[in-house]
Amino acid sequence: MLISTILSEEKPALVAIPLAIVVLAFAPRVVPESMAISLITVLMYAILTLSWTMFSGPTGYVSLATAGLFGVGVYMTAVLRDSLPIELIVLIGGVVAALVALAIGLLTLRLKGVYFILFTFGVAALIRTSVQWWETHVTGTVGRHVTGASNEVVYLLLLIIFAITLIAGFLLRHSSPGLALLGIGENQDAAEHFGVNVTRVKVVTFAASSVLMGMTGAVMATRFRYIDPSIAFNPLISFLPVVMAILGGVSRLYGPLIGSVMLIVLQEFLITEYPYVYLLLFGVTLVVVVLWLPGGLVELAQKGYIKLKIQWIKLRMRLTRYRRTRQARRR
Repeated sequence: MLISTILSEEKPALVAIPLAIVVLAFAPRVVPESMAISLITVLMYAILTLSWTMFSGPTGYVSLATAGLFGVGVYMTAVLRDSLPIELIVLIGGVVAALVALAIGLLTLRLKGVYFILFTFGVAALIRTSVQWWETHVTGTVGRHVTGASNEVVYLLLLIIFAITLIAGFLLRHSSPGLALLGIGENQDAAEHFGVNVTRVKVVTFAASSVLMGMTGAVMATRFRYIDPSIAFNPLISFLPVVMAILGGVSRLYGPLIGSVMLIVLQEFLITEYPYVYLLLFGVTLVVVVLWLPGGLVELAQKGYIKLKIQWIKLRMRLTRYRRTRQARRR
């Protein structure tokens, strides 16, 4: 990693990242309580979307294992909440999720395209079914009550994880593994030819990003209070981060953040204003995003900026010609 390059080319990001963390740290003290509670959901999905983007963004490997890794963290809290402090459980949830992701990566990351997508979705469903079978046939009950934590504690823990995710995502984009992931996304065979250990880079990055998903699940379990496989391994947790990343755009670090905030705000609005047709309207919105915004809002804004810049240059050229013509006529 070239520190001088980061300092020269990413000055806005170096200012925006700590500023965003500071603003979010003080937000619960100045916003209404209902909005502060909504920020918990925003932070949760922002972490999941950013951590998903770390691996899937540059490589193009669309992983649908997020729900499985998130659910692993949830169940770590469900099992250990009464015996260990929540801070330690969060760390354990991240480590266990990374171990599960390591196993998934070794099995699936040699696959490509739709085969990888289906396999990761199948693995998440397999984890959910295995937990459900275990609770039904071994423990004798399906579902667990979890000792809750205050909104302040949940928010603080999520904010710390979010800060780690934001910094890790920024550093990854300006590191050798980040360049290797981009090379894999462009042409995996060429990257391997140039000396990139493709399998190792993919597996390690996939497992590292899964730590953040597991930690987030471990924190959110204290907010759910009651846990069962349908809650912990909700398939929407696999699909929504993908759509959020697509909506915002994966070409910039702030793209997934924009996408997650916009979709959560839209979701809250639809649930409040149109509760009976919420799922229909939300589903139509997701289809529109996937079909008509493949590059996300960031790419759309970049194209708009380029067009405006071109028009501005043309306007300046016309003004320059007009002035020269008037000067020539005066002479």
